[in-house]
Amino acid sequence: MNQTNPKSKVKSQARFDARLSRSQKDLFERAAKIRGFKSLSEFVIHTTQEVATNIVEKHNAILSSEADRELFFDALINPPKPNKALKEASQRYLKQVTVK
Repeated sequence: MNQTNPKSKVKSQARFDARLSRSQKDLFERAAKIRGFKSLSEFVIHTTQEVATNIVEKHNAILSSEADRELFFDALINPPKPNKALKEASQRYLKQVTVK
């Protein structure tokens, strides 16, 4: 016998509550209506997910892999000491910009 658990078909859900001003709610409701959403919740979820996806995609385009992210942030947090060439370049730069 193949018995299926009815609860296994239901997607896992989470709840998110937010407080907003009356003017924000009015604006969001108006935008939802203009865009043809059935509810304010549907509009907020759709729009927020769209923006969040865009933010993550832009972030990942800059740092495309976990290894890249680790290297980048490690270099920011633990920068290498300046080598001889960098020190010399810094001295040349300071000579050029120093007002006499």
